[in-house]
Amino acid sequence: MAGQEWREETVKVAGIDLTLLKIGTGKPLLVLHEELGHPGALRWHSDLARHRTVTIPLHPGFGKSPRVEWIRNVRDLAGFYARLIREQGWSPVDVIGFSLGGWIAAEMAACDAKQFSKMVLVGPTGIRPPQGDIADMFIVTARAYLDASVDNIALSPEFAKLYGGEQSPEQFEAWEDARAETARVAWQPYMFNPSLGHLLENVVGLPTQIIWGKQDKITPVSAAHLFNEAIKGSDLVLLDNCGHRPEVEQTSTFLERVQRFLA
Repeated sequence: MAGQEWREETVKVAGIDLTLLKIGTGKPLLVLHEELGHPGALRWHSDLARHRTVTIPLHPGFGKSPRVEWIRNVRDLAGFYARLIREQGWSPVDVIGFSLGGWIAAEMAACDAKQFSKMVLVGPTGIRPPQGDIADMFIVTARAYLDASVDNIALSPEFAKLYGGEQSPEQFEAWEDARAETARVAWQPYMFNPSLGHLLENVVGLPTQIIWGKQDKITPVSAAHLFNEAIKGSDLVLLDNCGHRPEVEQTSTFLERVQRFLA
């Protein structure tokens, strides 16, 4: 199918060469990846790419994108991406953020909701859960953290396809680089911003969908209700038998809900 080949582009933002991964054609759909980096090609990417240009920036300090020294926290990252959107002429753009990427999107919306047309947050970090704690990715291996992110590996063939078997030295190094950069921007306090929930109460008129696995062992589902309460009019989708990765654990349901929302 035309447009279904992945392509890599480099754009200059704030003096650095930011790597963008793209698939599809049509109106841009900005995807902000998680704390371990872009996971690789998945079914949901190609499905959404039938009608959209799925655009995934590799965060500064992740993959081929160099570190930006002045980016010290997630709010700085939000400002960096606001500049990307403006300079690329995408605003207002639809955005999907996963985990850390969801936190970035939420910070962007809190600063200027008008840069987005619609926002999807998938198991975002960024708000401290009232019950339970955000899993500490630095007291376990990257592999153990990944395995904990799904409710049932045996029922997640796409996850097994991505992460099954022995990891290459290159994959191990990419995970460790991602963990180092995540620690740099999201360490104190760990993976949340005490003011974010309050700031999100000022987001008005931005259609928002929040998707969360009920069995999420990375970001407890109790935080989902705080995001839902803070963002007026947001739609909360809770998926049973699902952990931190609805896009691979409940792919069909995830796609159906996201496509209907973005239509």
